[in-house]
Amino acid sequence: MKIVANRTGLAEINQDVLIVPVFEGETPRDSENASGLAALDHLTSGAVAAVFDAGEITGKPDQWVMLHNVGQLSAKRLMLYGGGNREGIDSTRVGRLVGAAVRLLTKNRGIRSAAFLVTRSLEIESHVQAIVEGALIGQVSGDLYRSNNEQVSKIESLELVSELSEPPNFDRAIASGLAMAESTNLARMLGYEPSNVLTPNELALRAQKMAEQEGLGFDALTEDEMKLLGMGALLAVSRGSNEPARLIVITYDPARGEEKPQSSELIALVGKGITFDSGGISIKPAAKMEDMKYDMGGGAAVIGAMQAIARLRPNVRVIGLVPASENLPSGRAVKPGDVVRSLSGKTIEVVNTDAEGRLILADAITYAIRRGATCVVDAATLTGACVIALGETRAAVMGTDQRLIDDLIAAGEQCGERLWPLPLDTAYGEIIRSDIADVKNVGNRTAGSITAGYFLKHFAGSVPWAHMDIAGTAWFEKERPYIAKGATGFGVRLMTNFVLNRAAK
Repeated sequence: MKIVANRTGLAEINQDVLIVPVFEGETPRDSENASGLAALDHLTSGAVAAVFDAGEITGKPDQWVMLHNVGQLSAKRLMLYGGGNREGIDSTRVGRLVGAAVRLLTKNRGIRSAAFLVTRSLEIESHVQAIVEGALIGQVSGDLYRSNNEQVSKIESLELVSELSEPPNFDRAIASGLAMAESTNLARMLGYEPSNVLTPNELALRAQKMAEQEGLGFDALTEDEMKLLGMGALLAVSRGSNEPARLIVITYDPARGEEKPQSSELIALVGKGITFDSGGISIKPAAKMEDMKYDMGGGAAVIGAMQAIARLRPNVRVIGLVPASENLPSGRAVKPGDVVRSLSGKTIEVVNTDAEGRLILADAITYAIRRGATCVVDAATLTGACVIALGETRAAVMGTDQRLIDDLIAAGEQCGERLWPLPLDTAYGEIIRSDIADVKNVGNRTAGSITAGYFLKHFAGSVPWAHMDIAGTAWFEKERPYIAKGATGFGVRLMTNFVLNRAAK
């Protein structure tokens, strides 16, 4: 979708549709904040006021009306879309409003171009960026392999129109919104892919393609290279599969020529990349196992975040790591009761092979620290317990550094990717104490998300570290008005905001 700012008047907008947000309490006649509605009512010879008078539109969330070929408007359609209470409107609500409107429009194959009226209450940079993000994220769906022409249509261009006679410059907000949304959609497309297509090697190839296009450093360690390093935890997971594991390494350095970053900080973003999770020998139930193609949601989010970081160019070094593997049962697969030695040297008793994500993350976190990371953030679809605890609304966050946790929570609030903190009291560590090794990979049925995080804490050492369990937020079981069902790309914008904020400090 091409998105530009348009300085023309309302009557001259000649797109297939003009989208106008309507907030509760606004009417063309009596709202001091509805000058745009008043102008549209004049241009449509009272058609706008008529739908308000009839109660067809009141501004309630997701309420909408479509008018066709009215009055002096050049636009073929006029869509009035309810945005709820205008007071306290934030970027998340703005993005979801626009995403919902766009999703409705993609169901009409006649619409290829649109304009959006940026009303006075929305004319701040964060809201304009959210409009761009909402539009791009809203029109993407997961019908990658339909062959009967039933895919939803795409809006090819969107113009942002101000109702002010001297509108602000939207260019920077549009550029940021494009970077965030396109990177989120990259992660979503990876999540939608079936696992017979998106193998660990294919995930590495797609990450490499992105890195080359964006000018990022890239490497993908092979199993032989990982074996030489001593990554016994990661390789234990991949043993059951014929598809070899990869450790994807993407690097961003803002230095150009002789210019150096102002800080020696190296932020590590680590994402779980299990391209299919059967549970291994501790095999999962058959019901909904097909959804386990999205168990690489954390890895996809890291790849997406690295693309956004490359485009927005914060002045701080970043390394993105995605340990990628399948988790399958076979005669070679790791078994319950086996003991493996991690890259850190710590030994792990594998009590349950379906707790594989923490194994591959353990070696990736150690590798990040060996590469000089000064703080580590990991994102993973790690535990079903987190889905039970927080559902699809928030992801969990826990870690060893409160400032880091607070920064992540704040970054998530900026974009609607919200986090909820969980504790890591020492007592939780007792639950995963092993009788035979340094630690076991699962405990009892209590505090499953926390003990998974505590397991990872063993490998973070003294480096500030935080873990985000995105199991509930990375995949939506049902569509929302503003986004299709399936992969959400959760974490891309959060991690990018976190890096941008750290660089700004």
